[in-house]
Amino acid sequence: MEDAGRVYIDWGPGTRAWVQRAQEKPKPILEVTRIFQEEAFPGYTAFIANLSAIEALPSNWLAALRAARGIYLLTCPRTKEQYVGSAYGEDGFLGRWTGYARDGHGGNIGLKSRELSDYQVSILEVCGSGLTVDEIIRVEALWKAKLQSREMGLNKN
Repeated sequence: MEDAGRVYIDWGPGTRAWVQRAQEKPKPILEVTRIFQEEAFPGYTAFIANLSAIEALPSNWLAALRAARGIYLLTCPRTKEQYVGSAYGEDGFLGRWTGYARDGHGGNIGLKSRELSDYQVSILEVCGSGLTVDEIIRVEALWKAKLQSREMGLNKN
């Protein structure tokens, strides 16, 4: 559709409904822009998404996630357990999370032993480009201790 991403509609209180029937309640168009513009990346600390939705994010979000390394949190919607991990590969957070989306566990022992789940992922801390892999792993260990994800979560190391 040629107008996708360019038309802004006033949904009013109807944003709470699962279904909108335009033929029954017309919605006013607020704006039609000339150029499609992706939604702005919310920033690393405000970022929250389900793993199943990662690859469908706007391209500017994917670029931001690919460019950064650091510590993230996975939470299981079924069991409410959490897992703290680190992303330090060349594709940053994005590379790490696409591994989870692909196989459900990313090679982690605690996640391999359980039923697949669509984890929610968020970023706890972005690490500077000057940090070594060992330093990032030390920051990850600190977050595991703070959140007690070894004792009350899915971390097994």
